[in-house]
Amino acid sequence: MGIKERREREKQATRQLILDAARELFVNEGYEAVTMRAVAEKIEYSPTAIYVHFKDKASLVRELCAHDFLRFAEILNKVARVQDPMERLRKMGKAYIAFAQEHPSTYKLLFMQRHPPDFEESESAIQHGNPEQDAYAFLQEQVKEARDAGCFKPEYTDVDVVAQTLWAGMHGLVSLNFVMEKDEWLTLKPLGKSAELMVDLLLGGFARPPGSGTTRAR
Repeated sequence: MGIKERREREKQATRQLILDAARELFVNEGYEAVTMRAVAEKIEYSPTAIYVHFKDKASLVRELCAHDFLRFAEILNKVARVQDPMERLRKMGKAYIAFAQEHPSTYKLLFMQRHPPDFEESESAIQHGNPEQDAYAFLQEQVKEARDAGCFKPEYTDVDVVAQTLWAGMHGLVSLNFVMEKDEWLTLKPLGKSAELMVDLLLGGFARPPGSGTTRAR
């Protein structure tokens, strides 16, 4: 490996170290309370070294969220090869829960923290509306395909209503577990088991009853 390649690898490793430290701080302390100096102190760097990689806190959180949203979308897209639309939505729900369990800090930053008012897209941000990068666009696409295949009851034609209801159900379950996991008065059931029931209930409520005259596309 040449000097140039080694320096580039070290630069990327440092950026990732900064992003990981910032994610943890933002989740634990909130965006407003975190300073660039605090991020630098967490990884035992000088504040000047942080500014070499990110010009300010806003640019740092923009790249962090873009990076994490892309990783989230990539995981959900792995279910795209499932042929049956309803089964695809079911597996998508399970993938959503698995992501939250495996990456709790990332999940909390993306969906349980208020993003700063100056949060804007940057060149590295996700492409909104692109299902391969935008997780909500991917969910919309799957819901639309299920609707068009006749999988839903005829009254459920609004893709966004269905998509947002499915998302809200899964997010509520995850959030409850994160917030109440150490509560002394409540013993929560395993998230995986509750998630399977939630997916079945949500999809079952939207699904057209068997033998109702419409055949699903496969």
